[in-house]
This record gives sequence, structure tokens and C-alpha cells, in this order.
Amino acid sequence: MSDTLTQLRESVSLDVPWNVIVHDDPVNLMGYVTWVLMKIFGYPENRAAAMMMEVHKRGRSVVWSGEREKAEFYAQQLQAHQLKTSLEKAE
Repeated sequence: MSDTLTQLRESVSLDVPWNVIVHDDPVNLMGYVTWVLMKIFGYPENRAAAMMMEVHKRGRSVVWSGEREKAEFYAQQLQAHQLKTSLEKAE
């Protein structure tokens, strides 16, 4: 019985969409953050710039949401470009 519950919990937690969050930092310039979002996600400049402004004004922006494995991949790519990034379960 407990094995079934464990498997159910794992499958439910993996199915929940995950958000990739970019956080504000004092290092990266706004143009660079916009460029990174365009490069990694293929976003058009206006969308990437809007996300960058949300990071700048609110301190964070959800830049992508989806399956956990892909979210982790994107977070690693953003971190490789020196952006402060985290993951959280979407609600």
C-alpha cells in the first residue's frame, strides 16, 4: 500500500508544472538579460524586454513554465549565463 502512495505522490509532483524564475541582481545589465532570454527561449525582443522589466521592477519574473526536467535544463542554461535563477512548483 505505501509503495502505491509513494508512486502516486511522485507522479503527481512530477506532473505539476514548474516555473523558471529569474531574480533581480545588481550585476547584469538590462540589455544583457533581455538578450539571454531571447537566446535561450527564442522569445521576440518585446517579450524578453517585458520579462526583464518585470525582473527589474518586481525583483523576479516567471520566464518559463512546464515539465520539471525541461525547467531544470532552462535554469541551468540561465545560470550558465550568470543569471540568478530558481525553480518553483506552479500553483
